[in-house]
This record gives sequence, C-alpha cells and structure tokens, in this order.
Amino acid sequence: MNHPIHAEHTMQACIEACSHCHQVCLQTVMNHCLNMGGKHVEADHFRLMMSCAEICQTSANFQLSSSHFHLRVCEICAEICEACAVNCETIGGMDECVTACKACAESCRQMAA
Repeated sequence: MNHPIHAEHTMQACIEACSHCHQVCLQTVMNHCLNMGGKHVEADHFRLMMSCAEICQTSANFQLSSSHFHLRVCEICAEICEACAVNCETIGGMDECVTACKACAESCRQMAA
C-alpha cells in the first residue's frame, strides 16, 4: 500500500515529467521539425508530436486538479508517449524528445498502475 507522502511525491514527479515532455515535444515539432522539413513534417509524425504534447499537458492538468480520471489519462498518456518516442527515434535527430517521451511514459505508467 502506498504511503500518502510517497503517492504525493510520485504524482509530483509525474506532473513534472508530463510538463517537461509537453514543452520538449511542442518546441521540437514547432521549431526543429518545421525547420528540417521532409520526414519531420510528414502528417503522421507531426500529428503524433502534437498529440503527445497535448496529452502530456492534459495529464499534468488532470493530476494538478485532482481529477478522478487522472489515472485513465495517465494510461493513455503513457501509450502516446511510447508511440512518439519510437517514431522520433525512427526519424532520428530528436534525442531530447525521445528521452522526454520515455521518461513521461514510465512515470505515467507508474501512476496508472
């Protein structure tokens, strides 16, 4: 059974991971990807990057507001972050994004468990 302080620390860490991933994905897609062009701006990749940024912000907001749905949002956030990490790794040149997405996915998976 989780101790309340441990649960609070875990949630704070998850909020921070989500906020960081939101920032990194949004900055990367709107600057790096647009500047690089080519495969970096293909529709599926661009949509996934934007979806990842959005769900990360939403996940942080749900946790900050103590929504009863935050565990379910964390679960889908982890799934999208994992997909984004794989996609960015495949395209290449987006190591910061891959790292942020993997960290957020892991943190959200722990919250959802």
